Amino acid sequence: MLANVNTVALRGINTVSVDAQIHMVNGIPAFNIVGLPDKTVAESKERIRAALNSINLMIPPKRITVNLAPADLLKEGSHYDLAIAMGILIIMNIITIENINSYIVMGELALDGRVMKVSGVLPATIHAKQMDKGVICPRENGAEAAWIKCNSILALDKLTDIIQHFKGERSIQPVVLSVPKERRSIEDIKDIHGHVVAKRAAEIAAAGGHNLLLVGSPGTGKSMLAKRFIGLLPDLNEKELIDVNIISSITGIDNGITRPFREPHHSCSIPAIIGGGKNARPGEVTMAHNGVLFLDELPEFPRSVLDSLRQPLENRHVTIARANAHITYPANFQLIAAMNPCRCGYLNDPNRVCHRAPRCGADYRNKISGPLLDRIDICVEMPNVSIEISVERESTATIRERVIRARTLQLARYENLNVSCNAEISGDLLNEFAQPDQAGLELLKHVLKENHISNRGYTRVLRVARTIADLAQNKKVTRAHIAETLNYRVRLYK
Repeated sequence: MLANVNTVALRGINTVSVDAQIHMVNGIPAFNIVGLPDKTVAESKERIRAALNSINLMIPPKRITVNLAPADLLKEGSHYDLAIAMGILIIMNIITIENINSYIVMGELALDGRVMKVSGVLPATIHAKQMDKGVICPRENGAEAAWIKCNSILALDKLTDIIQHFKGERSIQPVVLSVPKERRSIEDIKDIHGHVVAKRAAEIAAAGGHNLLLVGSPGTGKSMLAKRFIGLLPDLNEKELIDVNIISSITGIDNGITRPFREPHHSCSIPAIIGGGKNARPGEVTMAHNGVLFLDELPEFPRSVLDSLRQPLENRHVTIARANAHITYPANFQLIAAMNPCRCGYLNDPNRVCHRAPRCGADYRNKISGPLLDRIDICVEMPNVSIEISVERESTATIRERVIRARTLQLARYENLNVSCNAEISGDLLNEFAQPDQAGLELLKHVLKENHISNRGYTRVLRVARTIADLAQNKKVTRAHIAETLNYRVRLYK
């Protein structure tokens, strides 16, 4: 006897259709799984056998062969358990194939028959909707699947639920979408004394999606400002929200409806940052998609790790090539980095002495390659300030309102152009929307010649200037906007 059950294999953030074919015939009792399964899939036969026994169902003493087609595609993960078990139930005439044909099945089985949470249910639900099918998944994944309005979602607590549902004994309760509240930080940017220029730079970076580098002595507030930066960004729109939750579904890291903020330690390896390893898993740049990647103590990261960021910063995606996998992950993040001016941290500090200046600062800065610095839009210094400064400090909410107004202008300007903010414009869009007036153009040409700014740097100057103009609600980029941008840009070449 033969039964086919629809399931999926995960390939990055995408899914591939897999047909779980269960064949049972008379012969020497055996339970074999073929179709290039990994160790986790191969062990599923023991979980399935124990789960069925726990609900008083004995697998017939026959020869069972499970083929996960296509056979040349590597199968990884425990989510095939439920599909294989349901195929066995079909052969045992406990449920019918007609009940299952219109569903994609995912779930891990516990030894007592419970259906356990698995990763990748959200992209599988998107796949099911495209194929005009429903989804059978664990109860813990039900809310996740409910983000996508597919035909039907059957979320199970235990294996007996699906048997009773199809026999008409007890219906599975429908999944209700419950949108979690946004987890906004209680930390406010007004907690930071002084640093008006740095706060202005953070506002510009948030308004246009630009990369930001903070330079200053230890304890000046670089990390404080970076951690409060996420509060300046607008809420995720519907598409961004689905993208973030797809990545959360794969990695198991729950962001809810909040923009991700990733803060890896400087001991991270290239696979941890970019992604990779045996199973080509996503790295920090992907987990920061549509959010912020904060690299504290930037020069302390290995040079090879920092240089590996160059491609995703430019292309906004990363491709991981392995012998058995070739996967592209999204990586549209904002880079916020912080560093000391030198190894001891007190170069140019009027209150402390750096005994190896200026060589100490040059050697420390040279740990960061020029091509990486060229991809940073804004650089600002954060000197020590007196805590007695009584300047009125703006709150995160106040600055965020201005950021949202600027982002709203950008969304209207780039409507239907597949661009969401100024940091993403180039080519004809840059020429059309970010060209400065004559005075601004003359200033820009002069500074470009004096500081030998690259073509990439020129493009980034225009992008930042466009954002400053948006914050000022100006349709045209003027000399004043160019001048403020160059003040942040030229620091990268000093």
